[in-house]
Amino acid sequence: MASMKAKKKCCRDRPRCKACPVVLKRLSDAGLLEREGKRRYSFDAKPPKAAVAQARAA
Repeated sequence: MASMKAKKKCCRDRPRCKACPVVLKRLSDAGLLEREGKRRYSFDAKPPKAAVAQARAA
């Protein structure tokens, strides 16, 4: 199981970066990541590129 750590603060750029806490929260809400702690997320398989692109663009 791999894990990923979110950045401390969102920079609010468009599109959002991959380590943005907002993007990771959106992926977590979609069921693609599991939240382990305040800023740590884990996943078995990498989320699909399309799902990441949609989370970054929204």
